[in-house]
Amino acid sequence: MPPRFHCPLPLVVGQTLPLPAEVAHHAIRVLRMRPGEALALFDGQGHECLGELTEVDGTPAARLTEAVPDTREAPLAITLVQALAVADKMDWIVQKAVELGAVAVQPVEAERCVLKLAGDRVGKRVAHWQQIAVGAAEQCGRNRLCRVENPQSLSRWLQTPFNGERWILAPGEGVALSGMQPPQGPVALLIGPEGGWSEVELAKAGAAGCRPVSLGPRVLRTETAGLAALAAMMALWGDY
Repeated sequence: MPPRFHCPLPLVVGQTLPLPAEVAHHAIRVLRMRPGEALALFDGQGHECLGELTEVDGTPAARLTEAVPDTREAPLAITLVQALAVADKMDWIVQKAVELGAVAVQPVEAERCVLKLAGDRVGKRVAHWQQIAVGAAEQCGRNRLCRVENPQSLSRWLQTPFNGERWILAPGEGVALSGMQPPQGPVALLIGPEGGWSEVELAKAGAAGCRPVSLGPRVLRTETAGLAALAAMMALWGDY
């Protein structure tokens, strides 16, 4: 697979497209690519083209030669509803969720979250996470971007309509994933914070129609639980 770059511009076979500054920097300065080397561009909406690096009036560009029809998207649409985690745990969660096929990551604020975001920090952190999602898509071959939504409280998210099933990981409760029927549409998978869900939150989730599910008798860390569940769901009903 040639180096892949997210390029949110119309991609048309036969055109020579000047590369956005960030893509040009990555290709030329980071990867040390030279004119004539193969690359791939994808727009994040499902379109991808192969081509080669070239120049137009001294500006790095790509000559697009072939469309790539394969989207590499999983047949199961999972939104990871992840309680905010501290340090670089959220970076890890976003990156691996993209690799495992999640279509979106929705950060939520839970009672026992240690990380609190407010003001300018919110926008900066979401932009950071979205860039991590872009890099993960470039690496793993996806040509549709996983959306990273703005954080919101768990209560507010539970009140927001979701077109699909809502499942919540609750240690010691619920049905094992292996014993569940395949979902008939999109799934929102809720993962608690480092300190776990409170009883009040579990009650609110149940009232909102969230189905408790289990990953077995062991209690997993917040940065492990969602990724383990994603992998298991893809093995059971996805494309693994």
